[in-house]
Amino acid sequence: MKTRIAFQGEPGAFSEEAVQTLFGRDAEPVPCREFSDVGDAVCAGTVDAGLLPVENSVAGTVTGAYDVLATRELDVFAEVVRPIRHFLLGVPGASLATVTRASSHPVALAQCTRFLRAQPGLVAVAVYDTAAAARDVAALRDPSHAAVAGLSAASRYGLVVLAADIQDRADNQTRFVGIVRPGADRPFLQARESAPRKSMLVAETPNQPGALVALLAPFAEHAVNLTKIESRPADSPWTYRFFLELEGDVSAADVRAAIEQAAGVSSALRVLGCFPTVPPQTTSEADHNGAG
Repeated sequence: MKTRIAFQGEPGAFSEEAVQTLFGRDAEPVPCREFSDVGDAVCAGTVDAGLLPVENSVAGTVTGAYDVLATRELDVFAEVVRPIRHFLLGVPGASLATVTRASSHPVALAQCTRFLRAQPGLVAVAVYDTAAAARDVAALRDPSHAAVAGLSAASRYGLVVLAADIQDRADNQTRFVGIVRPGADRPFLQARESAPRKSMLVAETPNQPGALVALLAPFAEHAVNLTKIESRPADSPWTYRFFLELEGDVSAADVRAAIEQAAGVSSALRVLGCFPTVPPQTTSEADHNGAG
């Protein structure tokens, strides 16, 4: 049986390509409308694992993905970084001059701000997915409607490229994380286990002066390098969760000591996972990997 992997979006989305990059071509991508649907499918066991985009090198954090990690019992067990190239796609016969509307996921639109601002009369419209935008443009057959999406979506839905590489930076990349139910088998990633490790946790702190400093200080004291800090609203108004990513395995003595000390000054702390790292890609590597 194929490994079933949930992703947010429609067939032809960047997340579908990331599924195949991380899990291989034999994996079966399972489309879901929302990030929360990906988490629910994994928790329910209707899929073997899921994939969530957590940050983009241009647009920054994908907040909805972090909210899924905070509110579901899930383990983060892998990451993958994909180069992302955006194209303005339209129906055959359309041109840049005929287009008045460009639809896509809001994070994708944020990666193409310069191009969109430079087009007079072109209105950007946010929808739930890049590939869904391409699918809808194909169904409308209206030369005034276009989508911002990848070449996979163009090929799948029979669209033509009206403008290529419209992302703000040539080295545009998105980082995705793989998620599974706690304790679930993950034999499809055994080959990656020799890579350096990274750990992710989420913590809540008391609403008092110095609480965040107290949370972070143990990592400095134990020489554990934090690679990312992200805050998201918690369950009560004006309270926050802090997502921390750090270099090292949670089983290492220094990392374990830092986490135990941080837990002692937190209202709540949970380790979300430990996984092999993926080094950032250079511009030349992203170009070599082709379209996203």
